[in-house]
Amino acid sequence: MRQRVVRIALVAGVAVLALLLLLATCGGGGGEEPRGGGGKPKKPTRTTGPATKLAVPPAYDTARGWELPDTSSDYAIARETGLIAYLVREKDDFRLRTVDAATGKPGWADEPRSALAGPQSFPRLFAVTKDERQFFVTWSFGKAGRDPLTPSGTFVSLDIYDAVDGERRRVEVPWPTAPTVSGTGPGILIGDGGARSALVDPVSGGVTITAPKDLRHPAGCTTCRQLTEVRGLTAKGLLVSGAREFWVRGGWFSRNVAPAGADRTYGVPTSLTSGQVLVRWQKAPKTKRATTHDLWAVHDSATGKALVTAECHKPAIEPGEYPQAVVSPDGRYLIAGILAFDLEERSGYCFEEPDGTHPLTLTTVTDEGMAYGATNTRGAAEALAGGGTPYEVDLATGLPEPLSLNSRLPSTEVSGVGLFRWTDAKDRLHLIGYARAD
Repeated sequence: MRQRVVRIALVAGVAVLALLLLLATCGGGGGEEPRGGGGKPKKPTRTTGPATKLAVPPAYDTARGWELPDTSSDYAIARETGLIAYLVREKDDFRLRTVDAATGKPGWADEPRSALAGPQSFPRLFAVTKDERQFFVTWSFGKAGRDPLTPSGTFVSLDIYDAVDGERRRVEVPWPTAPTVSGTGPGILIGDGGARSALVDPVSGGVTITAPKDLRHPAGCTTCRQLTEVRGLTAKGLLVSGAREFWVRGGWFSRNVAPAGADRTYGVPTSLTSGQVLVRWQKAPKTKRATTHDLWAVHDSATGKALVTAECHKPAIEPGEYPQAVVSPDGRYLIAGILAFDLEERSGYCFEEPDGTHPLTLTTVTDEGMAYGATNTRGAAEALAGGGTPYEVDLATGLPEPLSLNSRLPSTEVSGVGLFRWTDAKDRLHLIGYARAD
């Protein structure tokens, strides 16, 4: 499966006692919620671990941890503080809350706020880091009034929270079309899927608009002006792609950083993390397997230097969207779909059969180099929802090992706790933290 490159009468007093015992042993993380940021204090609650016991990989202990019911699908992590931010619905509004990943104790919480998209849709949520400060960001898109005939234009509304204490800043950016909003670089990037973008500084709240004419196309690159798209933000500036080549505005150019064996004039940046760019390169003509395989490379986003490569079969049908790269908490490992890389050992894997069939889609990787994924899925989201056949892979050996068929996969790991998503019979989404087994 791999290439180097898986009872009916009771006395009333007894009934009351039983009820009290039940209440004392149910629930999520204990502790009193801080008053800061608008959160109301709660009485301490005892816990014997999460009420929901999922089948999970053997690295996790379902008897230890915490559980949050009825949350948003998005959550964000500030690894330096160990806090996880998530959203809950309160009538027609939404409240941002935080929880300590290691203990399950509530952290700070914000006041309930409305979203431009209306009460039916949660705002989106992610984390961003700049100048060694971490922030949680919620955003929504729409008009100031929910009446579609309101004359005011559409805009992106962002609430930016300091991850340490929940101090909030509101920023509104006029925007004409449905946006993409991300925080993989040292700032918040708003895009239109094309060449127009806006950068929001999470520290100051300042907004910088970059017009298509200001993208500084590399000299001599005719395809750079075709299908031009702002892909992300690096420490050195905007990452921009054309039809066949790409560049960092004011920084490096793909043609000058192509890895050995690649066609230096044919590369597509498919995913961006806080420090790396994953690129799909076409192999150079007349090189081995040039007609059947692509060359995938992880590049340093600041310098463009190729760090490690792997080869995979060309897809029979081009994907509408490429898998997003995921990095282990310590930054050593990077996975994306069927690909896995050890950035320290400079080794790469492509998890598919020699003929390109039965790919293993990876979803998560830990600091220990244990990756999780599933076969027979259409992508990471389906695998995390319990679809497909689950596997774990020790990246030291690259050998996939099957898990029990009903195993749920962690979406990530933080502070020694694996995070799992589960939807109950009432269609409520739970976020569950299981501690690593001793």
